[in-house]
Amino acid sequence: MDENEKIARKIEAMKKYIDFLKSYKGVTKKELEENYELRSAVERNFQLAIESVLDIGEVIISAYNFEKPEDYKSVILILGKHGVIPKDFADDFSKVAGLRNILVHMYEKIDVSKLYKYLQNNLKDFDKFSMFIARYLEKK
Repeated sequence: MDENEKIARKIEAMKKYIDFLKSYKGVTKKELEENYELRSAVERNFQLAIESVLDIGEVIISAYNFEKPEDYKSVILILGKHGVIPKDFADDFSKVAGLRNILVHMYEKIDVSKLYKYLQNNLKDFDKFSMFIARYLEKK
């Protein structure tokens, strides 16, 4: 499987996770706080969507011999530095790496308010990311 196929598969997976999350945009913050199953599903799909973003970034970084990222945030910042995605978008979107780290490593400290904010306001960023990746790959 070549890099473009890997990226296409990861984008499709990411879209599936984001579509799931979009179906829950109508929930209230209180519902998210009180419904363990709902919160767990939202957390897991955010984690998987972010992991997809990072995997896509790592495939591109490797394929184009960009510098090695120091951490997950720098995966996204490197894409911005090299024009794969707009730099200002990369600066802002790279914050999802922090959410990923919270979801993976500090489960008991998850701020439901922050999770709810991401659910309400940041899903479109994943769509933008996949659009920027597609445009970049079309040029190559």
